[in-house]
Amino acid sequence: MASLPQDKLDALETRFQYVEAALSGGAGPDEFVKLSKEHAELAPIVGEIIAYKKALKDLAEAEALLKSGDKDMAEMAEAEIAELETRIEQLHGAIRILLLPKDEADEKSIILEIRGGTGGDEAALFAGDLFRMYERYAVGHGWKVTVMEESPGEAGGFKEIIANVSGKGVYARMKFESGVHRVQRVPATEGSGRIHTSAATVAVLPEVEDIDIEIRNEDIRIDTMRASGAGGQHVNTTDSAVRITHIPSGLVVTSAMKSQHQNRAQAMIVLRSRLYEMQREERDSARSAERKGQVGSGDRSERIRTYNFPQGRVTDHRINLTLYKLDKVMTGEALDELIEALITEHQAGQLADLENAN
Repeated sequence: MASLPQDKLDALETRFQYVEAALSGGAGPDEFVKLSKEHAELAPIVGEIIAYKKALKDLAEAEALLKSGDKDMAEMAEAEIAELETRIEQLHGAIRILLLPKDEADEKSIILEIRGGTGGDEAALFAGDLFRMYERYAVGHGWKVTVMEESPGEAGGFKEIIANVSGKGVYARMKFESGVHRVQRVPATEGSGRIHTSAATVAVLPEVEDIDIEIRNEDIRIDTMRASGAGGQHVNTTDSAVRITHIPSGLVVTSAMKSQHQNRAQAMIVLRSRLYEMQREERDSARSAERKGQVGSGDRSERIRTYNFPQGRVTDHRINLTLYKLDKVMTGEALDELIEALITEHQAGQLADLENAN
């Protein structure tokens, strides 16, 4: 096992004790909120550190008993040593993962964008299937899904749908879903039973606040226009659609869901998230060598997963994982199996990078 940085473990424990004392010592309202957040972040790793140190102490005591010369005590110590060594190894691994650098966006809610790609009506139908998959997955995790913008497909599904998924740690679990999702199946309109391949693109953007990214009034142009298209249940028919153009980047965001005031607010949320993600991508591309060990690049043009309906399988191409439970993945029930595997692979890459750097 790679050694743990004892100085860092001690420092985290000391800081946790300080935060606990400050919280019980009558901190002011603003400081109390800040310290409570830090306490919640420190508690999991400090709990593991305390358990790890206790296990090491218990192991040393058991090893001393083994050498005591007392046969009965030695037998008991031998059994305890085996259990403690397993426990220490588990705690060691958990602490290493908890010490990994945190993604600053992991705790954020997200803007989820799904667009039908190649494949016409079938691509729009698949985009609808993906949205329902994520919607069910979100409900299972206690998150809230709010549709912000939608453009229905002519045969059903969506040419495009944008939604806000809010809750704790949404981005941490959903961030590896960005990319091209490919489907292989026989469309309902296909009389010959021929399998078609089509695709939809998913983008997962962390939802950001004004404090995360500043947008100057002089950098945006806001146009109002008549809402067009089929609309759907979420779209009203007033002249309330808003289009915001961010002049420096060229990004254009539209919203035609509610009142003009609400559309402007929603369009600004999406614009901030897209600008924030652009800045993250620019920063990460400057560390491209470091990103080689990560799961995917987050590039929306990267084919990440194939859903094969005739064979009932889902394959994630980034980690070469195939599950023969397509129906449960599409209901969101088995999606966590893919997501957990992606998170594990990502953490393994981070650990390898840390070991190579040391």
